[in-house]
Amino acid sequence: MSFAGMRVLALESRRAAEIAELIRRRGGEPVTAPSMREVPLESNTEAFGFAERLFAGGFDLMIFLTGVGTRALARTLAARYPAERFPEALRGLTVAARGPKPVAALREMNVPVAIPAPPPHTWREVLAATENRPERRIAVQEYGRSNPQLLEALRVRGAEVTPVPVYHWDLPEDRGPLQAAARRLAAGEIDVALFTSAAQIEHLLRAASELGLEEPARQGLQRAVIASIGPTTSEALEEHGIRPDLEPSQAKMGFLVQETAGRAAELRRAKP
Repeated sequence: MSFAGMRVLALESRRAAEIAELIRRRGGEPVTAPSMREVPLESNTEAFGFAERLFAGGFDLMIFLTGVGTRALARTLAARYPAERFPEALRGLTVAARGPKPVAALREMNVPVAIPAPPPHTWREVLAATENRPERRIAVQEYGRSNPQLLEALRVRGAEVTPVPVYHWDLPEDRGPLQAAARRLAAGEIDVALFTSAAQIEHLLRAASELGLEEPARQGLQRAVIASIGPTTSEALEEHGIRPDLEPSQAKMGFLVQETAGRAAELRRAKP
């Protein structure tokens, strides 16, 4: 299982060094381009407004979509209210979680999850898991970008839906590596691209667009082997017209690199 010298683009930010080393171990040439930085909302008006309504008993159900977002919301509210007040309020209503990461974050706060969405843990599973529920006042913890499909589908059921944004993603302060990656894609110099979050494709194409290279970069992605860590990331790629060639058997970075290395040569030969 080797990349056999292929040039492998990785867009990780916090774990850039780690994924680069994994690529090297599998015989690849890592091209690392940190693509994101987590930016707290300048104003937490929405989060604090949500909290006041939550503490007044204004919600029946809350849906948590990410572990990072769950913890960030708890930290945000703890800046204004006693730390235990948020978990106490959550124990008084029905709680749903999109996957194991928000479940783990809620467990840390001793908040039981009544509705865990089954694999592959996309918004569609959340929607199916909450079907025919009696709760109509629903809060949805958002993660980086809003999910209008989920919000609208809940509203179509007759629910009153309140999105709760906590943080969002922006381009890194140093855009040099990301812009360099866009140039290399446009020049056809990338053999494999690894995506571990939905925001990475948006930021890569945004950086390419700022250079006037969006279309050549897209063509470079079409020529490369595209590996996605899981369904949510794959869905974002497909929204941008990029079809993933594979997802790993487990949605973990090590499995992503290992299994992509094992199939990269075969998949690359099938590319135009």
